[in-house]
Amino acid sequence: MSRLIGAVLAAVALVLASLSPTAAHQSSDAYLSLRVQGETIFGQWDLALRDLDYAIGLDADNDGIVSAGEWRTHQAAIADYALSRLKIQADGAACEIRATDHLVDQHSDGAYEVLRFAAACPAMPRVLEIGYDLLFDLDPQHRGLLRVEEQGATHTAIFAPEQKIWRLEGHATDWRRQIGDYLREGVWHIWTGYDHMLFLTALLLPAVLVRRAGRWEAVASFGAAWRDVLQIVTAFTLAHSVTLSLAVLGYLALPSRLVESAIALSVVAAALNNLFPLVEKRLWALAFGFGLVHGLGFANVLAELGLPRDALALALVSFNLGVEAGQLAVVAGLLPLAYLWRRSRAYPRLVLGAGSSCIVAIASLWLIERSLDLRLF
Repeated sequence: MSRLIGAVLAAVALVLASLSPTAAHQSSDAYLSLRVQGETIFGQWDLALRDLDYAIGLDADNDGIVSAGEWRTHQAAIADYALSRLKIQADGAACEIRATDHLVDQHSDGAYEVLRFAAACPAMPRVLEIGYDLLFDLDPQHRGLLRVEEQGATHTAIFAPEQKIWRLEGHATDWRRQIGDYLREGVWHIWTGYDHMLFLTALLLPAVLVRRAGRWEAVASFGAAWRDVLQIVTAFTLAHSVTLSLAVLGYLALPSRLVESAIALSVVAAALNNLFPLVEKRLWALAFGFGLVHGLGFANVLAELGLPRDALALALVSFNLGVEAGQLAVVAGLLPLAYLWRRSRAYPRLVLGAGSSCIVAIASLWLIERSLDLRLF
């Protein structure tokens, strides 16, 4: 049994080592904005060029860069591909969609095609239905962030493989679905935000150990380890909730490059503390301090969505609860294994030592890339 547990935890360390430095915050997202004006719906769809290249092949010379010429050459193909995967219906009748313009914009994670279009509906919709099926066949992790403006109100939703249809009836949306959308997005963002996950992992690796006289020893009980972990996870959530709320409300704004670089630095610092311990107790304080920085990174997700004021509190609370649930799910899977193998002499060397060293290496590359705006891999 101990060998099996050791193999599992060793595999976790190897997974940490195999993560691509460019994986953090490279999730596949698209931003769909609609404005209802009578019988016409005007739309803007921001689509990552890297996603479009993967789907239809924009990089003709395979040099790893989509040039302006390659983008212009494929504009018709982009419109055909995207609009064939978008359905808009007014009272059950299909609206005819046509592309009106193509632009390019820079988001925090790269260049995006800005596809503008207009949808002509038979009548002003009393029941509006949006069907979204972009990239789900190629990337089940893709998310479509929807923002709809109609009659002075703003509605938001998140499309996913299991949630491809959105309906607006009587100028009201189901608040239960909004809660579910943001809960899922919070869980999904923590699971696919590798820099956030590595930061928490660096804090959790020593949770089943205590340091005495300069040496790591096994913690006495599972309850003690669980209490420490719960304090770390909760402190991280409380901290990022503060800065996330301030950023979304417009009270706090920092350059994206600075925020992402600081997040990478926090991962390096947390992992180095395992190798050369400076903070041996109250790791929850370290989680809280750096969690304030991570909250600004989380804010980018909700800021891109353009949250409506009447759903702001609902979105923030649901998103944060989703992040907390995602963290606890990871802890519930890994902590028991670590606890069972904590007395092995290999744990401090292989899981804690090698795992932390891998995290330092990966996060250091992220820090170089982000601070100097480079692409090393």
